[in-house]
Amino acid sequence: MQLIDTIVAEHETLQAVRRDIHAHPELAFEETRTADRVAELLTRWNIPIHRGLGKTGVVGTVRCGTSPRSIGLRADMDALPMAEHNRFAHASRHAGKMHACGHDGHTTMLLGAAQELARLRDAGGFDGTVHLIFQPAEEHGGGAREMLREGLFDRFPCEAVFGMHNMPGIPVGQFAVSAGPVLASNNEFKVTIRGKGGHAAMPHLAIDPIPVAGAMMQAFQTIISRNKKPLETAVISVTMVHAGEVANVIPDQCVMQGSVRAYTAETLDLIERRMREVADHQAAVFGATAQFEFRRNYPSTVNHAAESAFARRVAEAVFGAPNVVTQVPIMAAEDFSFMLEQVPGCYAFIGNGDGEHRLPGHGDGPCLVHNPSYDFNDALLPMGASFFVRLVERWFAAPAPAGGAGGTAGAAGEAAAPG
Repeated sequence: MQLIDTIVAEHETLQAVRRDIHAHPELAFEETRTADRVAELLTRWNIPIHRGLGKTGVVGTVRCGTSPRSIGLRADMDALPMAEHNRFAHASRHAGKMHACGHDGHTTMLLGAAQELARLRDAGGFDGTVHLIFQPAEEHGGGAREMLREGLFDRFPCEAVFGMHNMPGIPVGQFAVSAGPVLASNNEFKVTIRGKGGHAAMPHLAIDPIPVAGAMMQAFQTIISRNKKPLETAVISVTMVHAGEVANVIPDQCVMQGSVRAYTAETLDLIERRMREVADHQAAVFGATAQFEFRRNYPSTVNHAAESAFARRVAEAVFGAPNVVTQVPIMAAEDFSFMLEQVPGCYAFIGNGDGEHRLPGHGDGPCLVHNPSYDFNDALLPMGASFFVRLVERWFAAPAPAGGAGGTAGAAGEAAAPG
C-alpha cells in the first residue's frame, strides 16, 4: 500500500479530530460546530475558505501554479437522528444524535488531504486548483442540491468531482469502484385512503379503509413482479400504516407510507404511474377514495465512465491492483448524485472492515452503517487522504478532458479520461 508518509505521520492528529467530531454530532443544516472546526483547520493551513453555501457548507480552495484547471473533492458532515449504543470515550454526547454513517471519518479524510495539498502547494507540487467541498445534510435535506442551487459549481467550477464513502463488509485496505449506477434513487410515497367510519359490529354500514390498504399493499408488489422489466432493479417498501384509535370502531381513513428505490428514471416513472393507478382503482373497487402522493428525493448515483476508470487507476496505485474491486450496486441512496448530474465524476467506496477495530465499550450490534453500534475505522484516515491527494496529482499531470472545466462537461468528460 503506497500511502503518503506525511499523512501517515499525522494519523494520531487526524484520529483526534475524527473522534472529536464523532462525539459532537450535528444533524442536517445544523453542522455549525463541525463547520467551525473544518474552517479553523483549513485557515490554519492557509487555505482560503468560503462559508454558507447550503447554510452550513464550507468550501476550501487550494490553488497552485497558473493552470486554469480545477477539480472538486467532496465530504459530508452531518449525523443521524438516532441514539448511540457505544460507550467508549468518543461516543456521542448529544442524546438522539449519532455519527452512524461515518461522515465524521469522511470529513476527516478530506481534512487530511487538505493539509497535504497545502504542503504540496507551498512546494509547487501540482498545477491547478482543488476545491474541497464539505457538504451538510446528506442524510436528510439534500445538502448537495442546496449547495448547487446556491451556485457551487458556478463559483467553484470543476472539471470533475470525486467523493468516497466507507463500506462495512469490505476489508480494510480494499477499495471498490465501478462505472454506471452504484446507488439507487430515493423516493417516498404516501397514500391516504378515505372510507366511511362505523361500528366494528356493523361493517356493512361502513367502508373500511384497512382492507383497502391491505389489497393495495399486495397490488403494489405486482408492479415489481409483473410491470417492471425483470432485469431492471427496483424496490417498493411499505414501511408505515396508520389507522384507527379504538378497537370497536372502523376508522374513516388509513394512511400508508413507504419508500421506492430504482436505478433508472424510466423505471421510476413506470413505478410512480402504476402506483397512482393502483391506488385510484383499488380504492374504487371498495367504494373508497385514495389520495396518492409521490416525492422524489435523491436521483440515482451514476458514475461517469472515464472518471471511474481514472479513480480505479489511482486506487490501484495507492492500494495495489488486487485490492481494488468492482462495487456491486446497492439500493441505498446518496445526494452526491446531484453533483454527478452537473459535473462528471465518480463516487467510490473504501473498506471499513467488519467491526474488529471498535474499542471496548461498543454496542452489541454489528458495525454497519445506520446501526447504533457503528464506529468509523480510524485506520482508513491516511488511506482515504492519500487516495484524494494522489487523485489530484495524477489529474493535473494528465491532459485536460475535452470540454474543459465547468458544470456541464459531463459528456465531454467521458470522452477523454485523464490517464
